[in-house]
Amino acid sequence: MYRHILVATDGSKLSSRAVVHAIGLARALGAKLTAFYASPDYPLPAYAEGVVYEPVSPREYERLCNKEAEKIFKQVEVKAAASQVKLATVHSISSAPWEAILGAAKKNKADAIVMASHGRTGVSALLLGSETQKVLTHSRVPVIVIR
Repeated sequence: MYRHILVATDGSKLSSRAVVHAIGLARALGAKLTAFYASPDYPLPAYAEGVVYEPVSPREYERLCNKEAEKIFKQVEVKAAASQVKLATVHSISSAPWEAILGAAKKNKADAIVMASHGRTGVSALLLGSETQKVLTHSRVPVIVIR
């Protein structure tokens, strides 16, 4: 069925449920598992009273993002090790997480994606958009959505 599963996580409680599901699925199928995290893109500098303000340099921002990714992946690694599932991790910085998820799935030759959905409906879904919805719309591999 599935030989390589990519699980998208952001470290939240909801995405933790997706991680647990993906680990269980990978274990049951004997599949490889790759955890993926997309950090937000570098924030644009703020302009105030003719002065450009950069909270951190791009290099420092990348370092902070890598540190946050390591923290998120550590939680996944502990759960995967407890279930005896081999895990790879992939991190990127992206302004469009859904594109990064699909790119990581393609690059790593994943044949399924597991991710969480906040389940927003109505106006909030229209205004906020949904990374999960965009992945579902554009994915060429099956997407398993956990709520």
